[in-house]
Amino acid sequence: MAGNFPIVVIGASAGGVEAVSQIVRGLPADFPGAIFIAMHFPVHSTSVLPRILARAGKLPAIHPEHGADIEAGHIYVAPPDRHLVVLRNTMHLVRGPRENGNRPAIDPMFRSAAVAHRNRVVAVVLTGNLDDGTSGLLAVKRRGGVAIAQDPADALFPSMPASAVEHVPLDFVLPLAAIPEMLSTIVARIAAQPLQSWEETMDDDAVRETSYTELDLATVETPEVHPGRPSEFGCPDCGGVLWEIQDGELQRYRCRVGHAWTADALLTSQADQLDQALWTALRALEENAALTDNMAQRARSRGNDLLAAKFERDARTARHRAHVIQQALLAGIPAAAEPSGGADKFEAKKTGS
Repeated sequence: MAGNFPIVVIGASAGGVEAVSQIVRGLPADFPGAIFIAMHFPVHSTSVLPRILARAGKLPAIHPEHGADIEAGHIYVAPPDRHLVVLRNTMHLVRGPRENGNRPAIDPMFRSAAVAHRNRVVAVVLTGNLDDGTSGLLAVKRRGGVAIAQDPADALFPSMPASAVEHVPLDFVLPLAAIPEMLSTIVARIAAQPLQSWEETMDDDAVRETSYTELDLATVETPEVHPGRPSEFGCPDCGGVLWEIQDGELQRYRCRVGHAWTADALLTSQADQLDQALWTALRALEENAALTDNMAQRARSRGNDLLAAKFERDARTARHRAHVIQQALLAGIPAAAEPSGGADKFEAKKTGS
């Protein structure tokens, strides 16, 4: 029965294949817990991560089937375009709303594990950009689980672990090489503890947000219990109103149908949308200038100089506007920066400065 053994959830993004492989390589063949991994994959990609992990370590690794039983000593990897939801005894693979623009995302896997297994969960955030995993770590901590982050100074891409350091009361911040041994120690301790029983209620935001991940219409269609309060921002994925959620010190957003964003991820998505809009405007203005040039030439060929002059002025105006947009595109669109302080802030915390 799945509830009788510990649950380890690991989240990574950029640089994650090497990081997760190193962790798996350091785990024993008799590891007494089940391991779940969420890593950001392009929607239409083919993931060979289970094969890589099975070769790297001593534990079997697979993309699980929807509804499959959870077994100790196994590694389950979220496949592309599916969230991996951890239940008490089984797993669900769902094409639910994206979180921080990702599916699979780390937060819904962490959150579901925390809801289902509480203090028998160990969550680890590794290398990656932006801050996916921070909200899920907070959910794990609130239910008595163990929260671990890779040392940002040790991470190839420090933003994700740096965000965890900044917003979550972590149990451990470790270099990658020390994480396998720590996982073995913690999981052995949890496995020796007696299993507790508990009940959840729909007054709990983490339970409700897990329902959004699974597109539970009973939750989607009850906006009066939506976590947070309506904000002035629209959802980049569907255009709906975003609710602003203050999750400890972490500010994040979720729309009515469940798309979720941290502030940094929302800012990055807005920058992407603006960039796309500017390219669309540049193309439209260049086409407008070319068309009005053509119409000016035709007007002159018919001896209509006044109309030709108007079209030529319109073409110059369009080209001037196109030039302004071109300069904006060349300068780049401001997007989210690393979580404030990043690895430098972590170094300051370690040294007490």
